[in-house]
Amino acid sequence: MGVPAARPATSIKGNTLRVYLFLMRSGESELRDVQKALGFTTASLASYHLGKLMDAGYVLQNAYGKYLVAKDSTQEILEGYVKLGTRVVPQLFFFAVLFSAVVGFFAVMSMNFAAYVPLLAAASLALVLVLWYETIRVWRRLTSWK
Repeated sequence: MGVPAARPATSIKGNTLRVYLFLMRSGESELRDVQKALGFTTASLASYHLGKLMDAGYVLQNAYGKYLVAKDSTQEILEGYVKLGTRVVPQLFFFAVLFSAVVGFFAVMSMNFAAYVPLLAAASLALVLVLWYETIRVWRRLTSWK
């Protein structure tokens, strides 16, 4: 028997990603901790997701049987996200908020200069739609379990 092939980071999603994020936030945890915290009906379900993460090399089990995140894999799994304390948000979220505020400001200011209104509206709408689309697309990967 050979060593199982590592899964690509893009295959880590849904409940498996939830387990990874739980371990990232809480640190070393036992199987029952994962089960209770994530509302899994059985310990075997938590074990299944932990096994997927271990096979991929993203989670380790220490000598005491506790599970922990392999530090070097966090960037790989959370590509496109930023960790702020215990929260994880898409990188594009900040750009979406910034450009939404800028567009709002210029929309209010353009009330004094009517000639710029159609151009501002078209450019602003396109920019905001693209940024929010990309932000939601990335965020869905994180929350695909809901």
